[in-house]
Amino acid sequence: MYEERPALLDGAVVWTLTPRSGAASWHEGAAEDPVPVLPDGCMDLLWHEGRLLVAGPDTVAYLPAGGPERYAGIRFAPGDAPALLGVPASDLRDRRVELGALWGEARARRLAERVSAAPDPAAALEALAVRRAADAPDPDPLVRTVARRLAAGRPVAETADAVGLGARQLHRRSLDAFGYGPKTLARILRLQRALALVRAGVPYAEAALGAGCADQAHLARETRALAGTTLSAYASAWAKRETPQPSGSSTTA
Repeated sequence: MYEERPALLDGAVVWTLTPRSGAASWHEGAAEDPVPVLPDGCMDLLWHEGRLLVAGPDTVAYLPAGGPERYAGIRFAPGDAPALLGVPASDLRDRRVELGALWGEARARRLAERVSAAPDPAAALEALAVRRAADAPDPDPLVRTVARRLAAGRPVAETADAVGLGARQLHRRSLDAFGYGPKTLARILRLQRALALVRAGVPYAEAALGAGCADQAHLARETRALAGTTLSAYASAWAKRETPQPSGSSTTA
């Protein structure tokens, strides 16, 4: 079962993923139409069965494998994680890495033990991130402006002008902050807008136009390219995820 809540850090989200009672696998009972983890311009700090990891920014859908294990995570707003973690986002693009590779094995092990011993690993992970943020540079306000404008559907060239950067400068800053250039980020955020409308029951053609796609065919291509699935398969899988399961069901979130 997946749950999330706003974090104490501005724009971040704390989330947990736990297997439903009686489940033998995350995907048991939902193998035909699993809901993928889609690219969103974000990076996550994860706790997974005693380990601390960092999930870099994705350019394609990611579907975790494994048995009925627990996860807790804090998903940072687009562009915020690199300053806190101390690494450019492009170094972690499409990667999941042990926190020890970034902060040192001994330190990461101590932190992982502290989170694992807490009654609520998600809250302990959030407290870790808050302490780290207090000692890290503040998120770049220019980067936040770029993310906000692109999330609202503003064109990349217009955004560059608005923040006073040339195209090359914006591309370089975006690689460090988001893991990819502004055009890729704009595509990813547009898909997120469109699929949010699809999840709300908006017809595909209307969702496409509302999100800024040229038409439904354009949205279908972007869904296939970035999410690795079709619009209908995504909508079907989401509907199954949102349908309450009877007690003891083996169908997982």
